Amino acid sequence: MAHFARLNNDNIVINVIKVNDSDCVDQQGQESEQVGIEFLKALFGADTIWRQTSYNNNIRKNYACIGYRYDSELDAYISPSPYPSWILNTNTCAWDPPVPAPEDISNYEWNETDQLWQQTSTSQNT
Repeated sequence: MAHFARLNNDNIVINVIKVNDSDCVDQQGQESEQVGIEFLKALFGADTIWRQTSYNNNIRKNYACIGYRYDSELDAYISPSPYPSWILNTNTCAWDPPVPAPEDISNYEWNETDQLWQQTSTSQNT
């Protein structure tokens, strides 16, 4: 199965669907994103916008999810920033905190107001 993200006019993912591999194969028998896009446009309308995505992140850095933005310059899907202070890493297309996370991140949460990692209340009581 191939996966495709439907984008709105602002390049925000509004849907992700599966397409049979056979509907994405060109005349030479090779999988083709463009063939998949043409198939989807025939089903959903010529004015719809589609880009392929990959569960194993082989293309476009991240698997597309509803609400993600497709960045055409980076050719990547980017999640919404978890906090205003976090910085987009253009190599990974993931958000990095302004202060590196502790090694055992499971016991911490980001405090946006104070711009630091705080131990969670459950980890403080153990």
